[in-house]
Amino acid sequence: MEEKKFMDIPTAQQLLEELERTKYSSSFKRTVWSTVSSLTVVAAVAVLISMLVLPVLRVTGTSMTPTMLNDELIICNKRSNFKSGDVVAFYLNNKILLKRVIGVSGDIIDISQDGTVYVNGKALSEPYVNEKALGECDIALPYQVPENRIFVMGDHRAVSVDSRSTSVGCIADEYVIGKVIFRVWPLKRAGTV
Repeated sequence: MEEKKFMDIPTAQQLLEELERTKYSSSFKRTVWSTVSSLTVVAAVAVLISMLVLPVLRVTGTSMTPTMLNDELIICNKRSNFKSGDVVAFYLNNKILLKRVIGVSGDIIDISQDGTVYVNGKALSEPYVNEKALGECDIALPYQVPENRIFVMGDHRAVSVDSRSTSVGCIADEYVIGKVIFRVWPLKRAGTV
């Protein structure tokens, strides 16, 4: 004869513990889902801000030394009103370059053999330049900056290829990403540019 097995009837305490476990599991799932959703939204907003308002770029090369060094991370502010002395990021041949604005539309740029830069007949005060040099210059000087363009030069004048060369020329406004405003890495050099 076969013995019938009866299922143990849970006690009230066991039922309460199971109910508590189920509530915790459900609460935990909601918390995880909420956290993941929130992080996704924050990441999306950060990417949008980075792309549309404050792009983060990495410095490559030495054309802006000593102001900016290779492998530093910088933040740009997207805007279009630039003045002499601003450091800007711009596109050139599918690359992003960083240079300093020397002149804007209508300005007349002249550079002497010793590397002194003149804008509209006045010598520029350039404390950011360690060594003046004429550099790679194949444009006819004096040079007038065309409408809706900016004339840019690197701070390391001897090695920088910039608006002094016809291979770069003046930069059209639509190619400018923005003005470099802040250095975030390395931390020991973090601060405004």
